[in-house]
Amino acid sequence: MGGPRILLVEDEMSIAEPFARMLEREGFTPSLAPTVARALELFAAEEPDLVLLDLNLPDGDGRDVAREIRAHSRVPIIMLTARGTETDRVVGLEIGADDYVVKPFSAAEVIARIRAVLRRTAEPAPQDEPDEVEPLEIDELRIDRAARRVFLGGAEVELSRKEYDLLVELASHAGIVISRDDLMARVWDVNWFGSTKTLDVHIGWLRRKLGDDAANPRWIETVRGVGFRFADGQGEAP
Repeated sequence: MGGPRILLVEDEMSIAEPFARMLEREGFTPSLAPTVARALELFAAEEPDLVLLDLNLPDGDGRDVAREIRAHSRVPIIMLTARGTETDRVVGLEIGADDYVVKPFSAAEVIARIRAVLRRTAEPAPQDEPDEVEPLEIDELRIDRAARRVFLGGAEVELSRKEYDLLVELASHAGIVISRDDLMARVWDVNWFGSTKTLDVHIGWLRRKLGDDAANPRWIETVRGVGFRFADGQGEAP
């Protein structure tokens, strides 16, 4: 049986073909798509374990591929692009990318990133007795850890995988300050290569979905120069 299936979406064959060969040597099973149309076709047919996605494609923008994938799947996505501004990185994260690599890149670095992303996005190991995983309840917030679902005031809150993991990490230590470095290590793992800006972006999304106000937080407090603390929820409702 082959290794993890990697869908490589890249139209420059001088990059794609040798990189696909390297993926094979490293134990992965690559498929190559040079266009948006082919990428979506192969994604539906092969159900890859990870997508390496170039943004500049001949028949469209790779971000459209990411949006389409995210509408149906949480498969990890690593974006490959020559555009390396902070705005481009944040936009990539906002549409669901798990990592972002700027060209020119080292093939060895991308392989390391693939392995790190696959580790941190792996499904949790099945529990022998999942019903024993107690939900977290803080005021009107309820986190069903067995089902990975979140409810606020009885209404379900739709969170991405990383938003959920971040919320559980914070809420499990309510009242305790967790440093930025510790949050990155626990939620993204110690092999994360990117900027801690990723953490700020996800905190912002999480606050919006919880109806939180960064200036007068009910749930997630910023401790400047240190990190974040999850409050007890007893503050004034927004």
